Amino acid sequence: MDKKSIEALMTRFEETGVTGPGNPRVKAIVRRLVTDLMLAIEDLDISSEEFWIGLNYLGDAGKRGELGLIVPGIGLEHFLDLRMDEAEAKAGLTGGTPRTIEGPLYVAGAPEVKGEARLDDGTQTGELVVMGGVVRDAKGNPIPHAKVEVWHANHLGNYSYFDQSQSAFNLRRTILTDENGRYKFRSIMPVGYSVPPGGSTDILLQQLGRHGHRPAHIHFFVTAEGQRKLTTQINIESDPHLWDDFAFGTREGLVPPVKTNSDAAAMAALGTDKPFYEIEFNFDMQPAKAEAPVTDFDRPRAAA
Repeated sequence: MDKKSIEALMTRFEETGVTGPGNPRVKAIVRRLVTDLMLAIEDLDISSEEFWIGLNYLGDAGKRGELGLIVPGIGLEHFLDLRMDEAEAKAGLTGGTPRTIEGPLYVAGAPEVKGEARLDDGTQTGELVVMGGVVRDAKGNPIPHAKVEVWHANHLGNYSYFDQSQSAFNLRRTILTDENGRYKFRSIMPVGYSVPPGGSTDILLQQLGRHGHRPAHIHFFVTAEGQRKLTTQINIESDPHLWDDFAFGTREGLVPPVKTNSDAAAMAALGTDKPFYEIEFNFDMQPAKAEAPVTDFDRPRAAA
């Protein structure tokens, strides 16, 4: 079928079984997506068998809870970030800490602490890391009482809540910055990880001739009154997949230096006899602006 015939078919579909005006936005989106799918079926000569294999694949991926991995894996979540960057530039917003993908492993409700937190529960092995910095507005002024939500994987690449062997909210906290806009936390250094072997994402990536590895990273939500919510993550500079992330999460400006601290007094203060890692990273926020799309939006997220 040619495009004109497909458009006529879509009009017939829309005019059959009408019971009311419906939702204009939903109608426009459905028409566009279904039309584009029909055109792709025609252009690529997708067989009925291939169509149903694809549909069943998506159904299985949903049952496995892997749609949230597939979306970044095929670049769609990074694409959404780039669209938001463009929208902010059009609204006159420039600079600030780069955003990057949220991923599917956030859990709402992490314990809230002021100023400084310990993320790990002390039961798991891993190299000690201390990270801190300042949350600042667009003029460089510190923002007291900003909310810094942080979460990351353990030494095996697993996240609490999804990994039932970990304690509740292990490696997850909500930190309120102090009067100088500072946040700080102690944790264990995360490692990179891969998509579940044999899972839906792995199956697709193999068909695409791609790997499913992510570099070590730490996730953040940063929010403050009068500021746009920032969704971002920092990556660990020594990871071999730093610039080869299957989820396209690494961006310039999000790879801070990782320093080793072997000062005896500093180690003693932390109760360790081994050198530890230090990361300094500041979050530069953008002011709320009505002309720019919202950055604090609803999407399916876990809650403990």
